[in-house]
Amino acid sequence: FVQMLRSAKKRDVLQLLRRAPEETRPFLVEAAVAAQSVASLAALSDFLDFSKEPESLLEKFLYTAAFSLRPSGELLHLVLDKLDGKQLAPEIWETGILAVGSLVGKLCQQKLCGLQQVVERGVEIILRGLRGAEEEPEVAIYLLALGNAMLPETIPTLLGHAEDGPTAVTAVATSALQRFPAPHISSKVKRVMRRIFHQKRKSYDKTCRLAAAEILLDNHPSAMDVINILLATSEMETEMATFLLLKVQNSLR
Repeated sequence: FVQMLRSAKKRDVLQLLRRAPEETRPFLVEAAVAAQSVASLAALSDFLDFSKEPESLLEKFLYTAAFSLRPSGELLHLVLDKLDGKQLAPEIWETGILAVGSLVGKLCQQKLCGLQQVVERGVEIILRGLRGAEEEPEVAIYLLALGNAMLPETIPTLLGHAEDGPTAVTAVATSALQRFPAPHISSKVKRVMRRIFHQKRKSYDKTCRLAAAEILLDNHPSAMDVINILLATSEMETEMATFLLLKVQNSLR
C-alpha cells in the first residue's frame, strides 16, 4: 500500500484520505507518512487541519513522523508548519515538540544537519521554547526533545539543567546526556556528573545519581572514578549499591 502511495498523485491521495471511513483514516495517515513522497506529504498538508481534526488522528500523524526510520526534510517541514502559530491542545503540542526533536536527530544522523534550513528551524523552536518555559513539566518536554535530537551543541544546555534544575528536570537532562556517544562525553561533562553523583552542591534524586554514575562508568572511566563510586556504595540503599556494583563488575568483564 505504501508503494502504491509513492506512485500516486497528490489529488488521488487527498481524495483517498477525505473519502475514507473515519476508522481507517489513522491507517491511511500512517501509510502516507511512510510513503514520504512529495505528493503524499502535500496531500497530508492539505488534509490535516490541526484546529479541527480529532486529537487521536493528529497524534497518529505525529507519532508516525517521530518514528520514521529515515525521515526527509520535507516531513520535518510539514510537522513544523502544522505546529507553527497554532493554539493546540497541550498533549498535541508536547507530542509535536518531541516529534521535532526526533526528526532533527534522525536527519542529523543521515548527515543532513547542515544541508537543510528546516533542521535549524526545528532546533531553534525547541531552544526558544526551552528559554521561555516556566513550568517544570514544560521544561521537561523541551529537554526530552533535545535528548531526541542528540545535538552536541546542546550539551552545555543539558548540563546546566542537569546540575541546577529541580528534580524532574534534572532527571530528564541527565537521561538525555546518557544517549550521547562516548566522543561527546567530555571532561566537562564528567566533572558535572561527578558533582551530581557525589552531591557536591545539593542533594539529588537517586535516579539522577545513578544516571550520572552510568555516564562516568560507560565512557572510559578513570580508576579514581571507579574507586570513588565503589566507596560511595557503602552509604547507599541496597538496591542502588547492588546496581552500581554489578555495573562495575560488567565493565571489568
